[in-house]
Amino acid sequence: MGKKRVTTKEGAPEEPLKAGKAAEPKKKISSGVLNIQATFNNTIVTLADKDGNVIASSSSGSMGFKGTKKGTPFAASKVGDFIGEKAQAMGIKEVEAVIRGVGPGRESALRSFMGKGIEITAILDTTPVPHNGPKPKKRRRV
Repeated sequence: MGKKRVTTKEGAPEEPLKAGKAAEPKKKISSGVLNIQATFNNTIVTLADKDGNVIASSSSGSMGFKGTKKGTPFAASKVGDFIGEKAQAMGIKEVEAVIRGVGPGRESALRSFMGKGIEITAILDTTPVPHNGPKPKKRRRV
């Protein structure tokens, strides 16, 4: 199997790519809630309005990272950057950040989102903490 050749018609004008309807925001929102779920394997960033309706969502896996690279701070910063661009396009000025989990991407996702010029009014940590944990195993009898 050889390489496929692509031929073009000479003299045909090339049309520039247009932004579709999906690129334009459907509604303008001034404030919202940024949810960051940072696990050891992945980082999920969700942007919602004050009522809780999800506006934009992305994760390290959806950005193209695979395997152990999904849990890195670099992958989380790329996700925060992507969601920040979407928030700017929708006209969001301020957000409240809710961070959950102890993964390595929790801080870098927030920092890259802040780099887009959107003000963060509050940072809330809702990481689940066990009060007692599971019952320990029984003593081994030999």
